[in-house]
Formats: sequence, C-alpha cells, structure tokens
Amino acid sequence: MGANIAKRFIGVILLPEYNVRVQRRIASALSYFGREALRIVLPSWCIACERELPLGDRTASCCAACWASLPRISGAKCVSCALPLPAGEICIDCLTSPLPVDWCEAWGAYRGPLERLLHALKFQRHDFLDDALAALLDETLRDRDFDAVVAVPMHRAKERKRGYNQAELLARALGRRIHVACDMALLTRQRRERATQSRLPKRDRAANVVGAFAASPRADGKSILIVDDICTTGETLRACAAALRDAGASRVCAVAVAKAV
Repeated sequence: MGANIAKRFIGVILLPEYNVRVQRRIASALSYFGREALRIVLPSWCIACERELPLGDRTASCCAACWASLPRISGAKCVSCALPLPAGEICIDCLTSPLPVDWCEAWGAYRGPLERLLHALKFQRHDFLDDALAALLDETLRDRDFDAVVAVPMHRAKERKRGYNQAELLARALGRRIHVACDMALLTRQRRERATQSRLPKRDRAANVVGAFAASPRADGKSILIVDDICTTGETLRACAAALRDAGASRVCAVAVAKAV
C-alpha cells in the first residue's frame, strides 16, 4: 500500500523518463523500512530458541519448530497432582495425602521450550501468549462440566509490580474457549504477603500456603475449575481447592500448563 502511494506521488512530481527507475527505488526503500519497522514493533526472535522469528510461521512469540517441540506429557498422570506415571492413576505421595480435587491435569513438562515460554509470560510481559497456552489447557481437560473458572490469585502487591496475574490471563482465555465464565471473585488471596513458593524447599511449601486463600460463599454448590500456569508440588492448588471445598463447592478440578517433574 505504501509503495503504491509512493508511485503515484513520484509520478506527479518527476519527469516521465525518470519515473520507472525512481518508482522502483522508492518502492524498494519503503518495503525495506516497512520490514524494519515491523521488526521493531513486533518481537523478531523466538522466545524459546532466540533465532529469527518468521512472521508467518509462528505461534505468538514462538517459532513453529519450537512450538512443535514443546514437551507434552502424553502418558499416564497422577489424577491428583498430574505427575507423570509409568502406570496407574495416583502417585505415592498422593496415596497418603491427595489434593482435594476430582482431578488435576497438566499439558506438559516444565522444561525446555515450555519452561522458557512460561518464564516469558510471567516475567517478560509476553501476555499475548495467553490464548495460545490456553489452547493447550483446552486440549488436556478431562471434561468441561463447570459452572465457573477461577485462577490461582496473586498477592495485590506482586500483581501491581508485574502488571497482571498470568494465571488469570490463562483462566480468562480458557473460559472464552470453553464458554464458561471466569469468576475471580470466587477465590481471593489474603492480604499478608508470603514467600514465593518456587523459592521454598518442598518441605516448607505446604505450611507457606495454609490459610492463604479464602473462597466466596457464592462457591456453594458450584463445579469449579482452578487454572494455574505451573504445578510444582501441588500445595498451592491444594490450598485453593480446600478453600473452595470449605465454602461448599460441589466439585473442584485443576489444570496447569506445565507440571514440574
């Protein structure tokens, strides 16, 4: 479009014998500057492999090759915490202390390109990855029989600093895909800021989130799906599900993009 405008303009102000030659130069220059401007405005490298990102062969800021190589968990998983299993339906840890959920799912393993994508979503403001990652969540759902979708809440101070809650972005995008409302008022986080779960040893994570969440009385009788980006030990999901159960939720399930293995 810019090249056509330039041709018309040049055709008016220049002598005829120079028109064709100059039009070509102007069109080439505009095309070059257009490509350079596009590289400035849009991410021009794959967030996973850092190679140049083809405009027509990408999913958000991930190239097609890296997206195809995301480490999906295709085998058996623990029904309680989504840990990959060689066989069976529940892992050893969950045999003695299962999460209070009907089921928990995770699309892939938290490593390689999937780890880098989720890191970009959380810390590099690649919030436009939400719908593409929600499509992965949609693929792994065991059913869609929910009255509401809710994300793991983030402390307000941390959300203000980051600019958004990545789990909420995923929950809203998934809700749009499965036609279930995302109701963030159903689950809230207490005001007291706690240590970041990912920085704590496994033995301290359960205690860190005890009483960290509160559920609305409106959860009573509802079937609710909890959404998070990463499930590590499952203790955050446990605390969220327990709060919803205590508020009377009839059914609670959970899904995450990735499971730490």
